Amino acid sequence: MGATKSYGFSVQENKLAKVARALAHPARIAILKILATRPDCVCGDIVEEIPLSQSTVSQHLKELKEAGLIKGEIEGAKVCYCIDAKAWKGAQAMLNQIFETYKGRNNCC
Repeated sequence: MGATKSYGFSVQENKLAKVARALAHPARIAILKILATRPDCVCGDIVEEIPLSQSTVSQHLKELKEAGLIKGEIEGAKVCYCIDAKAWKGAQAMLNQIFETYKGRNNCC
């Protein structure tokens, strides 16, 4: 969504949309699952577990980092990635809030 179209929505709606875009690819979901089970991870380790090239994995890591879901620290010639715990909890809360809004109806169309 272009910047001109996002101004009519709340900050929280825009934040959730950014997170949702980052989650909207199976490779990124796989990367998050890997990172969620480890305290940290070097990009090369991720490439060994996902059937994608190094450059493609790096691009997905960049998207996840821009969405704020992960952090990356340079350690020598490598970048070590991990889940950003504060952002992770925030994303979880936003998703939970939207799912909890639904009250369920007996006469659904």
